[in-house]
Amino acid sequence: MTRNLSHGPLDFAQMTPVVKLLIVANVALYVLAWLVAGQFNHIFGLVPARVVGERWVWQIFTYMFLHGSLLHLLFNLLAIWMFGLPIESQWGSREFLKFYLICGLGAALINVVLAPGSQVPVIGASGAIYGLLVAFAMMFPEAVVYLYAFFPVKAKHMAIFFGLLEFFASATNATPGIARFAHLGGMLVGYVYLRWWWVLKMRTKALGRGIVQRRAAGGERPSGRTARPARVRTYEEEMAEVDRILDKILERGEASLTPEERDVLKRHQPRPKNEGHA
Repeated sequence: MTRNLSHGPLDFAQMTPVVKLLIVANVALYVLAWLVAGQFNHIFGLVPARVVGERWVWQIFTYMFLHGSLLHLLFNLLAIWMFGLPIESQWGSREFLKFYLICGLGAALINVVLAPGSQVPVIGASGAIYGLLVAFAMMFPEAVVYLYAFFPVKAKHMAIFFGLLEFFASATNATPGIARFAHLGGMLVGYVYLRWWWVLKMRTKALGRGIVQRRAAGGERPSGRTARPARVRTYEEEMAEVDRILDKILERGEASLTPEERDVLKRHQPRPKNEGHA
């Protein structure tokens, strides 16, 4: 079923906690960089040669809060708002912030590995934002997004389009002023995290619950064979199951849900907002 997700008006007070925090942090650092000027971006932007040669390791974190122009800042803030709101609402603030930072840090490290001698500072939140784009496409693959505000495309097709665009642009060096490696790095880290790490974490939790339940029931099973843990759904399968349950509620009402379906919704319900202030 194709979903047409929509946002309400740009009301800062109604935004989710981490989206609001990221917007404030990016605006504050943009203003500070403008006031200080000088070598600010060379000190706090990502300069691979300095990270490798001089151990300026803070740059792999600070670079994602700096921007080169007002237009650059506004585009990135729009993307954080567009993709961040539904993701944070689904995951909760703590998990959303962790994912955002992992994508930004991963993009920085990939950029350093691929261009260790570069003296050109890389700035901007795009590495983390491209990770959000991948997460949004995996969570809501059929959702309709208006590309460049005019062209309606499905989220999964949008992610593929931008991935190919960044790959060919980096291969041909068509736009040397844009850090394509950081963009691709953010997408890669986001996909690997959701596709494999998330599944591994779920399997580990399921295995731990199984051990606890067996001990509570009286120890080892009578049979000499070790019980095999139940198969854990992939992230895409889990999100598809959530969509199916929501459709069922719309058609038949919440009373029609089975206990298993209620458990699925409980796992994915938004956490309390104050959880983001960790």
